Amino acid sequence: MRFVVKLLVGAFALWLTTVIVGGISVTDWTGRGGWPMFWTYLLLAAIFGIVNAVAGTVIKIALLPLYLLTLGLVSFFVNAFLLFIVMWLSNWWGFGLHIAGFWWGVLGALVLGVVTWLAGLIVRPLTLKR
Repeated sequence: MRFVVKLLVGAFALWLTTVIVGGISVTDWTGRGGWPMFWTYLLLAAIFGIVNAVAGTVIKIALLPLYLLTLGLVSFFVNAFLLFIVMWLSNWWGFGLHIAGFWWGVLGALVLGVVTWLAGLIVRPLTLKR
């Protein structure tokens, strides 16, 4: 249940990021929208979760001195880089995330982080162990 809730929160946050940030868009594999677009957002949220868990952890450990030196400001650029990895993977499979440029990626990472945090606060009671 917790995995499904977190996946839905990630998909919602990604959708809201594409609505708010003009340089980020998502295309499904059919190009028609509707249910395929919903499944595309869920798949992109899963890909982002895997990339964040694997590559994000390695990058954050490797850049720990830079995190300390910049008081965490480098995290915006690391999260933008992770979004670009998700974009590359999804485009390689023929669907997915499109980012217009580097600064759109940084802005998208910031918005995605804030929206995920806010949505996580709202649904946190659903993810607590009983």
